[in-house]
Amino acid sequence: MQNLKPDPATCTQDDDFWCAGQTPSQVLIHDQPLWITEMTDQTNLDQHFAEFICRLANLAKGADYQLLHKLAAMTSAALRSGHVCLDTTMLAVADELEPVLPDHNELACRLYKTGVVGRPDERKPLILDDAGRLYLYRYHQYEQNLATALLQKAAVPQSVDEAALQERLQLYFPNSDDNQPDYQQQAAITALKQQLCIICGGPGTGKTSTVVRILALLLEQSPGLRIALAAPTGKAAARLRESILQAKQNIPCSEQIKKLLPDRATTLHSLLGHRHNQARFKYNRENPLPFDAVIVDEASMISLPLMAKLVAALPSHARLIMLGDRDQLASVEAGAVLGDICPADVELSESNSTLKKNICILRKSYRFGEQGDIAGLATAINSGDSRQAMKLLSGKSGNISFCQLLPANQLQQQLKTTILDGFTPCFTAKTAKEALKHLADFRILTPLRQGITGVTGLNRLAEELLAEEKLMPAGRQWYKGRPIMITANAPRLQLFNGDIGIAWPDPAAGGQLRVCFANADGEPRWLAPLRLPAHETAFALTIHKSQGSEFTSLLMLLPEEDSPLLTRELLYTGITRARKKIEIWGKSELLPAIIARRTERSSGLKDALW
Repeated sequence: MQNLKPDPATCTQDDDFWCAGQTPSQVLIHDQPLWITEMTDQTNLDQHFAEFICRLANLAKGADYQLLHKLAAMTSAALRSGHVCLDTTMLAVADELEPVLPDHNELACRLYKTGVVGRPDERKPLILDDAGRLYLYRYHQYEQNLATALLQKAAVPQSVDEAALQERLQLYFPNSDDNQPDYQQQAAITALKQQLCIICGGPGTGKTSTVVRILALLLEQSPGLRIALAAPTGKAAARLRESILQAKQNIPCSEQIKKLLPDRATTLHSLLGHRHNQARFKYNRENPLPFDAVIVDEASMISLPLMAKLVAALPSHARLIMLGDRDQLASVEAGAVLGDICPADVELSESNSTLKKNICILRKSYRFGEQGDIAGLATAINSGDSRQAMKLLSGKSGNISFCQLLPANQLQQQLKTTILDGFTPCFTAKTAKEALKHLADFRILTPLRQGITGVTGLNRLAEELLAEEKLMPAGRQWYKGRPIMITANAPRLQLFNGDIGIAWPDPAAGGQLRVCFANADGEPRWLAPLRLPAHETAFALTIHKSQGSEFTSLLMLLPEEDSPLLTRELLYTGITRARKKIEIWGKSELLPAIIARRTERSSGLKDALW
């Protein structure tokens, strides 16, 4: 049975009610199965939670008992599926005991009478708001507290030396075209003049290089500014640090300012002072963080609870600058916070929200070029234009292509040339440093973990094909050239979930096989296999695990059958991991459905902000 304890990193001492589970019954939405029925790996935890809630209500078994039990279990299931709440307005329960869900007024009346469902200003195990959203109490608190704090910060302007700022802007953004908006410069102005700044943009739009210039501008105005750099994962934090170290070499500021620029990034959990086996973070509303400015990268990966705890721990005077791609996959935990803060379907110029002046969208891609094939494909997918996406994929471009996936019994032969071409350089390299460089040139991505087109099946096929070519020994767990992905954080070893290494003979250890990782400066760092935290072979990665990574070229395999897991955001995230070339293998008839399917997470945050 799975671990039923709540994650101490996302709980507080006030967390009286928590759960994660499954749906108890068939639910329909617009005549189609709702997201709840699409969940897998179901447990009985939802049922136990629902029974607990009904016991608290002291209800005799009957219509109200069945209604409360059903909705409590669904709310629990919705949370595990990434939703912050259960949107009861989207439900029509197909059940002989409750053939028709009551209208909102009757539903609210019946639920409030149970004594365990409260209004938004009450403290009850479940909260039902006026829009028909049913929450666990603490998730409603996270959402309301976050919205209030963000709007408060958004309303606080910052004083700057205008003359000095204009002079430095011309130096830091010299290529501005009067006929075209300089989105990076606009983001810099916003970050200096506002306490809250959210910078959204796709891969290659210059989010990190922009924030380095922002930091230099801030330090020129306030040399004693205390700055923290953070990201949701260790891998993302390491990439942020590397990007800043590279970017600050080219920034036209004084050596004194370069020395003041921060060169250390940490995970959000470390920043907030997460301690093993303790429920609360060290830093919180009562004990704020000791910083004047906090910069957070990869904001799309941050869950609602973690974002709420971060914002609560900020001093009232502190700036918050968030970077991210709102079109990428959302957090694997509850919420789609960046998408709610910076929604694609809200026209900023027409909104009355306090937040609109704090949002900056970087639109120009410096990696792909605005007219590049990968950029064009990403744009078509984001806009839901499957016809244009298929036109690009079926064209004669050498950078993007689509191939019909063969049946499972022919997949190994179909993969042979691609795998050998992609990974042979990793095995024939002269040094571990060279092998790591080649490993970043190619990777296989898939939405799945299991099955022949999942990570486990593809890694096994890759090893079999490489062994046939005598590039590695057959049947061994460890071999020269084995790519490794770390799947658990080990701060003492400076290894984090998502870090990539390669098994290689260590010259300093008499040729003994060890695993080599690249430090921030690109130099190799060696560890014995027995010292590694949890890890797995990494010829193939899930698209979720690839977030924050870049590869020269990619092969992305889609499953043979459609699934609710296959969404526009997942496709976009996978495609934009490639710098120069991507091949997609799958069933062409499934692509329109995938591109049309958006990830929708029930939440009230967007309404509260916008």
